Amino acid sequence: MGKGDQKSKKGKITRGTSGVRRNKKKQIVELVVKPKKVVKKKAAPKKETADKKAAPKKAAAKKPAVKKVATEKKTTEE
Repeated sequence: MGKGDQKSKKGKITRGTSGVRRNKKKQIVELVVKPKKVVKKKAAPKKETADKKAAPKKAAAKKPAVKKVATEKKTTEE
């Protein structure tokens, strides 16, 4: 029952082990509760009525391309 005994408390202390005679200390675990972020739900897109679905969208009116007339530069001779 001395320091060399593996089963006694003194023997466990000298060896640095734990067991039935010398239990490990339980660690206290603290749980930190984080507040949950509030997720905003986006509003559902409004459903189009039957009248709007029936009318197809008009294509944008195309403007005719304007041709640029090449102008000649006049040089003055002196």
